[in-house]
Amino acid sequence: HSMLPRHVQRLGRDWITHWNGSQILTLNSPVSSYMRWAGHYPPWATFPLPIPADFSTNWRLPPVFGPWRQFQNSSWHLDNYIQSSCFHLPNPSMKSEGEEPLTKKRRLDSQHDTSTPDEETNFSNQKEASCLSVAQSEVKHSSKKGTIKRNWEYFCQQSGTMKISENKESDQSNTESEATFDFTVMSYNILSQNLLEDNSHLYRHCRQQLLFWTYRFPNILQEIKQLDADVLCLQEVQEDHYRTEIKSNLESLGYHCEYKMRTGRKPDGCAICFKTSKFSLISSNPVEFFRRDIPLLDRDNIGLVLLLQPRFHCKTNAAICIANTHLLYNPRRGDIKLTQLAMLLAEIANVAPRKDGSFCPIIICGDFNSVPGSPLYRFIKEGKLNYEGLAIGKVSGQEQFPRGQRILPIPIWPKKLGISQNCVYEIKQQQKEDNTGEKLEGANLDNTQEIIIASEKLSSKLQHHFKLSSVYSHYFPETGIPEVTTCHSRSAVTVDYIFYSAANDDTAAQTGEEDSFHGGLKLLGRLALLTEKDLWTVNGLPNENNSSDHLPLLAEFRLIER
Repeated sequence: HSMLPRHVQRLGRDWITHWNGSQILTLNSPVSSYMRWAGHYPPWATFPLPIPADFSTNWRLPPVFGPWRQFQNSSWHLDNYIQSSCFHLPNPSMKSEGEEPLTKKRRLDSQHDTSTPDEETNFSNQKEASCLSVAQSEVKHSSKKGTIKRNWEYFCQQSGTMKISENKESDQSNTESEATFDFTVMSYNILSQNLLEDNSHLYRHCRQQLLFWTYRFPNILQEIKQLDADVLCLQEVQEDHYRTEIKSNLESLGYHCEYKMRTGRKPDGCAICFKTSKFSLISSNPVEFFRRDIPLLDRDNIGLVLLLQPRFHCKTNAAICIANTHLLYNPRRGDIKLTQLAMLLAEIANVAPRKDGSFCPIIICGDFNSVPGSPLYRFIKEGKLNYEGLAIGKVSGQEQFPRGQRILPIPIWPKKLGISQNCVYEIKQQQKEDNTGEKLEGANLDNTQEIIIASEKLSSKLQHHFKLSSVYSHYFPETGIPEVTTCHSRSAVTVDYIFYSAANDDTAAQTGEEDSFHGGLKLLGRLALLTEKDLWTVNGLPNENNSSDHLPLLAEFRLIER
């Protein structure tokens, strides 16, 4: 120790003194999610250190003086709603060789909130009208220093809290009026190795050895094992990696895998994998967005739509439609994005109907390359969009000052695509009109002209028939700070989503019009996202332990059949 440079010795003393004085707060007190990231600075930290954080009481030199310890995921159990998906803090850095680290310490301004999940329901007047609570009791601290935890957030009824049962199956009601089935869904863009290497400028902040597939895949697989979702919706799944190792590893974990590679020479695609212990496959329906005869659709993105049947605790005819997609990235081609989305919605509308004309519950996952509040996002959630006068570059909201100023044409896609402005296949729509007697026959010339004029006025309005809610609210209700799902050298934003058809009594869903679903899905909980500042404390994404430039999204649903 005496042989170390003076500033290194001082760094060690400061660290021990600082954390010995505060470890009672940071290590021994449960911390509410409403006190997510307190501004607490260790001597060497560039950013405020997020709380809760686990630090080893046996202090060692910061990792800049030695190799990083291998990442070990601490286990978390969805059954008990106690989660600890960890992030490691980055190596401390100094601006110059002779510079001493800062010794000025910032103290916490207020005491930590030690409220229980029962008490936290008093926040029902917050922006999260769903009574967001976080299970904090009996959270075990990791032995590793410098970890950030993504808490598991569960939703409760307005009148009280939801019980945290040790046995999840015991919480399932099976009454005559309502049968329930609980399951989890993950959406995760795992970052294709080819795309990583083709866009290396996005990862200049990363150490080179962390970007090799041989390093990244074990981390990604471990993350999937840890989160243990019943359904996986994966994007940027590289075909050769899927064929040689991804599929076999997931099958060994009890998953059945369906895969669709992008068209053209693009070597990656989307996969939907489900646990055969919970679901059986009814149908698998790939969607190719490339059309040789339509110049607008010259991109190689794809979608995949599965119809699954739950294996137990449900009626024999119960089904769930799971869709997965990765829309075009180009911020200046909102016309292509909307058309690709319409094609996906048309396929869902073709797969999800029941015999009585209603839709089975629907979950749509993916990387939509669009930000919250954008016209494309609003169209998904609200079910309608009037795009008259809308600039192509503003559709996805990816650019603050969009360069694509060209206005969307009316209609956006040609008639020969075979998809109506209601985002259904026109053959299906014609059959529906015939069955409901809406087809107009024998109209006089004046009426025909009026109908044509009205049709032209309505042609700039897109619609779809699904009542969809977003699992995530995209902003932290207590601070208004945006959540992010991807973070690299160029940006940190939300582009990944899980949308679902909400049951009428789902308190987590936004209010909307009457839906055409029997029953629906109730959101029980979700794995919390992080802020941009949180992620840069671990040097952004990818990092040593999180090997994609996206975060996995995870939600638990209850299927309600009435």
